[in-house]
Amino acid sequence: MARTGPIQNKVMLLVCIPLLIWIVAFELLPIAGMLVMSFQDDSGQGFSLGQYIRTFTSDIYLQAIWNSLKVALISSIVGIIIALVCGYAITRLSEVFRDRMLMVSNMITNFVGVPLAFAYMIMLGNNGAFTLLFQRLGLDTLAKFDLYTENGLLLLYIYYQIPLAILLVYPIFHGIREEWKEASALLGASAWRFWRHIGIPIMLPSILGTFSILIANALGAYATAYALTGSNFNLLSIRIAALVSGDIFPNFQLGSALAVILAIIMLLAMFLNEWMTRYSRRRGL
Repeated sequence: MARTGPIQNKVMLLVCIPLLIWIVAFELLPIAGMLVMSFQDDSGQGFSLGQYIRTFTSDIYLQAIWNSLKVALISSIVGIIIALVCGYAITRLSEVFRDRMLMVSNMITNFVGVPLAFAYMIMLGNNGAFTLLFQRLGLDTLAKFDLYTENGLLLLYIYYQIPLAILLVYPIFHGIREEWKEASALLGASAWRFWRHIGIPIMLPSILGTFSILIANALGAYATAYALTGSNFNLLSIRIAALVSGDIFPNFQLGSALAVILAIIMLLAMFLNEWMTRYSRRRGL
C-alpha cells in the first residue's frame, strides 16, 4: 500500500471524527455517569459507598450475582463443548453442506430474546405442543418438565450459546493441518494422542477466548430471561432493569452500582481468560 501524506492523514482524521463523537456520546459518557451515580446516596447527592455496601449485604442481590454466574458458567461450558463437536463435524462435510450449516448457525444467533422465549413456551410450556405430546405418549419425566424454572432458563441459554460458539470455534479447526495428522499417524500416534499433544494445545487459546465471550454474552442477557420467567428468577440483569425502570420508585444509584459490579465481573472473566491463554502458550498445554 502506498504511504499516505500529511493531507491524507488529516482527511482520515476528519473522517474518524463522527465515530469518535459517537463513542464519547454513547459509550464513554454513559459509563462515566454510571460510575459517578453508583457512588451517590439515594438522594443523588454526595459521595457514598452505601450502594455497594447494600449490594453485598443484601441476600437478594447476592443471590442475583450467584445465579447470573452459575447460569453463565454452565451454559458456556455446555455450549462450547457441543460447539467443538459440531464445529469439527462441520469441517468434515462437503463445502456445500458446510456453507449451509454455517448459514443456519448465523441465522440462529439472531433468534434470541422475546421470540426465542415465546417459541419455547409454545413447544415446552405448560400447554406446549411437545408437553402435550409427551403426556399422550406417557413420558411423564418429559411431560413434567417445568420450562419456567432455572432448568428451563438454562435450556434457553444453552440453545443460543451453541450457534454463536460454533461460528467462533469453526475457524479454529482450519489451523489444524492435515499434514500434522498424517505425520503423527506415521509416527504411530493415535487420534487421541494427536489431539492431546498437538491439536488441543494449538486450539486452546482460541477456545478460552470463545469461552470468555460466551460468559459475557450470558451475563448480559436480559430479554430472554425476563420474557420467560419475569422477575421470578433472580438474575443480575433483571435486578438492574427493575431498579432502573421496573419499580414504582426507581433507584438509579443502586442500579448503577449493580451495573458496575456486572461490568467488573465481565472484565475479570476477560482478564482471567487472558492470563490462562498466556499460561497455556508458555507451558505448551
